[in-house]
Amino acid sequence: METPALVIVTGHPASGKTTLARRLAFDLNLPCLVRDDIKEKLFDTLGWSDRAWSKKLGGATYELIYLFAEIQLRAGNSFLLEFNFDSKIVTPRFLEIKQKYDFYPIQIVLEADDEILLTRFNQRAESGERHPGNVDTTIYAEYRARLAQGSYQPLDIGGSIIRVNTNDFENVNYGELFREIQSLISSL
Repeated sequence: METPALVIVTGHPASGKTTLARRLAFDLNLPCLVRDDIKEKLFDTLGWSDRAWSKKLGGATYELIYLFAEIQLRAGNSFLLEFNFDSKIVTPRFLEIKQKYDFYPIQIVLEADDEILLTRFNQRAESGERHPGNVDTTIYAEYRARLAQGSYQPLDIGGSIIRVNTNDFENVNYGELFREIQSLISSL
């Protein structure tokens, strides 16, 4: 059996992760697991209230991501995963999964200037398009502090890392990115 690919799209909130992940998954014909989809389904099922509850369900979301990843990899399926994470916390879990079910990681790390991210985050929060359980309108200062800590670092799990600047999301060379990922997957 060929080695499955785990394509991880990560980066700061409002960097374009979900948009890029959905497009790549469609074009690569891969299942796509989006963290906010899981979290919002938990909000719809269990309810939502404040930031503390949002963070609690966020923690549960990570556990479900690990479970879904294991299910796909056990079946030998390549898939795409979109989420942001603290690599120090998440790396050990993915190393455990990799020991059980070998896979080839392809990490796409989206990056943009802090002011651009803050503007997008604020616009998104005020748009009313996000689930209210995310409480985005109340966490602008928290997000600014997170940006000050630096960019998201890829997981230390081997494989390929592709960094994409999304300052001008419309001008990202999607075709080149797609071909690079498709080539990596084809070589497995």
